[in-house]
Parts: sequence; C-alpha cells; structure tokens
Amino acid sequence: MFDLHRLRLLRELKHRGTLAAVATALSYSPSTISQQLSQLETEVGVPLLEQIGRRVRLTPQAEILVEHTEAVLERLERAEADIATSLSGLSGTLRIASFQTATLALVPTALTLLREAHPALRVHVTQAESEDSLPALLARDFDLVIAEEYPGDPDPRPVELHQEDLCDDPLRLAAPTTPGTAAPHGPHGTEDPEAALRAYADHAWVMEPEGSAARRWATTLCRSAGFEPDVRFESTDLLLHLRLVELGHAVALLPDLVWNDREPTMGLGGLPRGRGSRRLFTAVRAGRSTHPAIVACRGALCRAAADTSPRTRSGALGDVVEPVEAPGRDHEQP
Repeated sequence: MFDLHRLRLLRELKHRGTLAAVATALSYSPSTISQQLSQLETEVGVPLLEQIGRRVRLTPQAEILVEHTEAVLERLERAEADIATSLSGLSGTLRIASFQTATLALVPTALTLLREAHPALRVHVTQAESEDSLPALLARDFDLVIAEEYPGDPDPRPVELHQEDLCDDPLRLAAPTTPGTAAPHGPHGTEDPEAALRAYADHAWVMEPEGSAARRWATTLCRSAGFEPDVRFESTDLLLHLRLVELGHAVALLPDLVWNDREPTMGLGGLPRGRGSRRLFTAVRAGRSTHPAIVACRGALCRAAADTSPRTRSGALGDVVEPVEAPGRDHEQP
C-alpha cells in the first residue's frame, strides 16, 4: 500500500509547481521533500518525476496517483465533516480568504455572527485576490474562499470545488463631481451608458493591474464603448481608486460594496445591461462542503450580505444623488 504522506507531497508538488514551494508551504527542506518522493517512486515502481531544465514535471503515472490522492483526501474530509456534525459544539479553526471589498463590507459582520453562535470556533482571515486564493484553496491553504466573477469572464469551476452564490454586486462608472452632483450621463443628458463611458475617453483612469479579471472586464467594457482607456493608475486597492476619483485625478469603475453603508462621495452612473454586476460566491473543497463550520460560515456571510444597505443590494445608488452632466458638453434638452 502506498504511503499517504508521500502521496500528499506528490499532490502538493502538482499544485505548487516546485520542490522549493512545497518545502516552504510545509516547513520542510527541499532535500527532505525530494527524499520522500524518491521513496514513493520506489514504492510505486515507476518514475514519478522528470527533469525539465531546473524544474521537475510529473509523469503521466504521477498524474494518475495525484488524481486518486485527491479522491482519498476528499473522502477523508467528508469523514471529518461527519464527525464534526455528530458533536454537540462547534470548535476548531476555520481559515478564510477574501478579497478587499468583501473583507471590509461582509466579513466583520459574519465574524460577529459566528462569535455569537459558536464562541469556540477560531476563525483566521486572510485578504487575498481571487486569482491567488482559489488555487490556494485547492492546495489546502484555506478552508473557504470568498471570490468574485466579472461579467463575461467566467472562472473555471474545478470539480474539486463546491461553489455557492453569495450576492450580486452592482458596478458603476465613478467620475469626479462638484458637491451635490452625481450619476455621469451621456451627451445632452441622455442616459446612454456607453455614451457616458465615451464621454470620459480622454480622462485618466484607475484600474486593477494587468492580468486580473477586473482589468480584463474594465478594458473590454471601454473598448466596447469605442475607446482605449488611458490607465495612469494601477492598484488592487479599491479604496485608493475611490480616493483618486474623489480628488479629481481619475475615473474608475467601482462596485457598490466599496461604500460599505456610507453615502457616495462622487458621481455614479450605470453600465451597459448585462455588464454592470459582478458575482460574489463562496468556494470550498467538495469534501468539506457539509462541515458544520463551513455551513455556519456560509450562513453568516449570507446574512451579512442581506444586511448591507438596501441601496447597495438593490443597485439603486442613482436614486441617492442628482445626475451630473458629461464633461465638455453642452447640455440642452433635446
């Protein structure tokens, strides 16, 4: 029978890519990892790794072993969930990863609910972007991830993960305004979202970094409106995006959750139909989806999402402030 510990090391190498990364994640030395995998090769009787330059790659036989190891680990997680369900109290540690706006707007309320209902449950929270946290979930660095999906950019759905929708978060065009104005509109006061976007084609923009789902969505949105955005500021910090718009340095595309129950401080306009809302969801490994700590956390997050400001959940921010005209235009009634 193959050694489960060594099989897990092989699985770790599959997910993390290098012996050094496995060693760092598990607090072993690379030589120890290499020795353990060599012993596994002896047990299996076939090569499991092949050298490609300075890196190693799993052989087809190693890929077969990893697939079976995933099934074994999933079954063990189901056993752990069943045992936890059989107990009267909920304890242990739950590791959560969440991106910035969800961490600010939803996680604190969920933590309060969990503390009140399950005081013995220890919760660790790490702020991380979805592009990083979902692979880390598969690698077992986290137990639950709060992630986002932008319109037209669906994430892969690995069979190893169980996803549940959390809420939809409207996205809006955010532009600098004078006090008492808001909702950027198209030329001559028309409520044409693409015309509103084009009206800011010559302005500086702030967006998330290249390669992110948010950046791909935002760039596609602007190109669909007929222009290439002049991106002068890049950051994953949406509070920085907010500040740059407030001070008149840039135009941005901001989600409603960034306000976190505060009143908007800038002009906000709608986006083209079908492109103006991101999906928030939770993801866990399939074998852990019935664990009572996961069920409790998902329930608390759903309550937190439902308890956010009614205007945020309904997407009615345009009702809160008066419209502002598009820049550089005469705005006479047609």
